[in-house]
Amino acid sequence: MSPNAITILIGGEAGQGLATIGQLMAKALTRAGYEVCVTQDYQSRIRGGHNTFAIRTGPEPVYGPEEGMDILVALNQETVDRHAAHLKPGGMVVAGQKVDLDGHPGVQVPFTELASKAIYHNVAALGVLGSTLCGDLGILERLVSDTFAKKGQEVVDANLEVLRKAYHWFQAQDYSFHCLSPASEGNAADRIMLHGNEALALGALAAGCNFLSFYPMTPSTSIALTLIGKGGELGLVSEQAEDEIAALNMALGASYAGARACVTTSGGGFSLMVEAVSLAGITETPVVIFLVQRPGPATGLPTRTEQADLNLALYAGHGEFPRALLTPGTVEECFHLAHWAFDLTERYQTPVMVLSDQYLADQYCSVPRFDFASLPEITPPLLQVDELGTYQRYALSPDGVSPRLIPGYCEALVKVDSDEHDEMGHIEEGPANRTAQNEKRLAKASGLRAEVIPPELFGPEESDLLLLCWGSGLGACLEAVELLQERGHKASVLHFKQVWPLREDQFMPFLEGAKTVVAVEGNATGQFAGLLRKETGFAVQGAVLRADGYPLTATYVMQGLESWIA
Repeated sequence: MSPNAITILIGGEAGQGLATIGQLMAKALTRAGYEVCVTQDYQSRIRGGHNTFAIRTGPEPVYGPEEGMDILVALNQETVDRHAAHLKPGGMVVAGQKVDLDGHPGVQVPFTELASKAIYHNVAALGVLGSTLCGDLGILERLVSDTFAKKGQEVVDANLEVLRKAYHWFQAQDYSFHCLSPASEGNAADRIMLHGNEALALGALAAGCNFLSFYPMTPSTSIALTLIGKGGELGLVSEQAEDEIAALNMALGASYAGARACVTTSGGGFSLMVEAVSLAGITETPVVIFLVQRPGPATGLPTRTEQADLNLALYAGHGEFPRALLTPGTVEECFHLAHWAFDLTERYQTPVMVLSDQYLADQYCSVPRFDFASLPEITPPLLQVDELGTYQRYALSPDGVSPRLIPGYCEALVKVDSDEHDEMGHIEEGPANRTAQNEKRLAKASGLRAEVIPPELFGPEESDLLLLCWGSGLGACLEAVELLQERGHKASVLHFKQVWPLREDQFMPFLEGAKTVVAVEGNATGQFAGLLRKETGFAVQGAVLRADGYPLTATYVMQGLESWIA
């Protein structure tokens, strides 16, 4: 864990502007060259309820949230009551004058003196917070100017006046907080701030995604909103369907017509898509499904996080057909795996699913600017064939991939059917044809398996303790292993960014070379550990599981490991 990192927790009710303060502060830190990792916790209501926006930042990489905090920005009394006890030594509270600090160190900000209108109180809080961290006032000024530029110069000037008054107010107080260590020179110009859902959307656009159909469902909706907001000028067509059943069927229709299509959803919505997943399998139609997990069953905890839909995604759909499941662990991986998903689905003509979760979806991070020029080209479908009358959409082939022609670009007829069909696409129920077509579809699994992204090992190849994780569990495990190594333990992390298909040669030597393997997952039953045992026979020795709706942290992992490191 970075010794120079600090955590700022902003707390209050929905509607009080805590996300506005947090986003502006996180952007300012990113522009100053600092590493940033944001965790958001919010309840499923428009106003009211207790929400938090936590920023972990420092000059070195930060991988995830931590349990305590250095600065608590309390927009109401409840925030102090809930969180002040978790202040770290030397920490402080920043609150309004009506909030009782309850004996905790900090300052009470006279917001009504700094800003005559309540609408400016968020900027006042930003100024105080920036001054607390010894931040560059110039960076804050430029950020505020950029943020309010569309509202006119009068609004910009009014906000700048409040910002400066608040910044200098704290400097005049008889109170000091340890400043952030200097950021690396040149880091600011090379980094941007975005969250996991934005990165998924940008990766999709970079892959040429030009059709989106969706039904809004937390926590996936911001993927769709980003695609709509950024994709219009790139030719993206979007449709908010009447339900998730229509959404995936609509995407399959668009894909048949030549679009590069995707849908966005969460567990409950994906459950409705299951029949259409099978339709994609038998019609061999490319489609990318972004499945952003949240706790179930049913509505469950709609604004919290979990990794409990692995089995749902793996086994969804009646019948047998291949698929790929990608599980990014960082915001950067969200971008690159979204792009890769479109290439896989286009080449193998089978559904590809990208599994994220609420924690990663809402996790703002400062990341290096993406190098679009280095991305591989996505394989296009056919627009012409040499022999019009003999074109076979489902031609039997050794690798299972048949020539996919887009209808309307030539006179060849492209027949697609949800019933079992022959090579031409005509319905055919005979056992010989059924066996041939089924085996052809399943043959694609060999190609998908050959291109599996190997899991990444952090630490020694042969360890005393190996933490096994997938998806968003990466950050907590990396920091836990750093703590273990500092205490003299020979520990490693094995992280899977693709959980299906699996290739034993890529990971079994690490599992078998470790004395103890502990699975770390955000679910109650160890779904990935169970999948590994089913596929390889390897049984982990233990598990650290979290299914209370909150993200895995290094502290939580270390507490779960006590019996193995005592």
